[in-house]
Amino acid sequence: LQKKFYRNQNIPTVYFEEFENLEQVKERIIKGELSFPFVWKSAEMGYDGYGVAIVNSNKEIEGLNTGPCLLEELVPLEKELSVIVCRRPSGETVHYPVVESEFHPTANQLEYVLCPARISEQATKKAIEVALQTSEAYGQIGLLAVELFLTHGGEILVNEVAPRPHNSGHFSIEASYTCQFEQHIRAVCDWSLADCKRKNNIIMQNLIGDDIEKVDELSKMSNVAIHIYGKTEVKPGRKMGHFNKIVDVEV
Repeated sequence: LQKKFYRNQNIPTVYFEEFENLEQVKERIIKGELSFPFVWKSAEMGYDGYGVAIVNSNKEIEGLNTGPCLLEELVPLEKELSVIVCRRPSGETVHYPVVESEFHPTANQLEYVLCPARISEQATKKAIEVALQTSEAYGQIGLLAVELFLTHGGEILVNEVAPRPHNSGHFSIEASYTCQFEQHIRAVCDWSLADCKRKNNIIMQNLIGDDIEKVDELSKMSNVAIHIYGKTEVKPGRKMGHFNKIVDVEV
């Protein structure tokens, strides 16, 4: 539904096709109408890298969910980016700085975020334009995290959105004059939105699974703010918290 929305609203996104089941995908491959590699995404219940796979061979297809899915073109990427946009009912809209996201190569799960992103002014301007266009198209009230691809050719493409405070916005707690959580409350209450400008350069890193055991070590480091989510059970791949590291130079 997201992908079709982007297509209908002329929002730039990666080329995709829908399939009712995995057998349809296999038939298209046998006919020579599909070629490797491509990105497989489950049509439902995908999050934190679950329900997403880069498929390089017939063997890798066998491990996928057999239900409805979509296939995306595997686009050569220079960076993965994110822009947090905030909008109130009166129409006032603000946005946070463009950040750069780094993902685990196989789990497809966000590992850390760099604020600001290491991209050109032109790419920054384009990313913000596309993020604002996406927020306006949705008529979003509150926060909208717009996750983007920057291609080697300089294109900005929307990958997906999240209508809430978002993992890629946690940097704002120490990096921005107003964090994403306060901004979200201001927006849904239709209060004036506050300053999103950056006051610090930040590296935000997730604490995933057993990473939570590093807290004592991290607490001894300077310019590090640790945020623990209070989850009682540690599981592999589960986000247990994150920390923000303030850095003196442009990241």
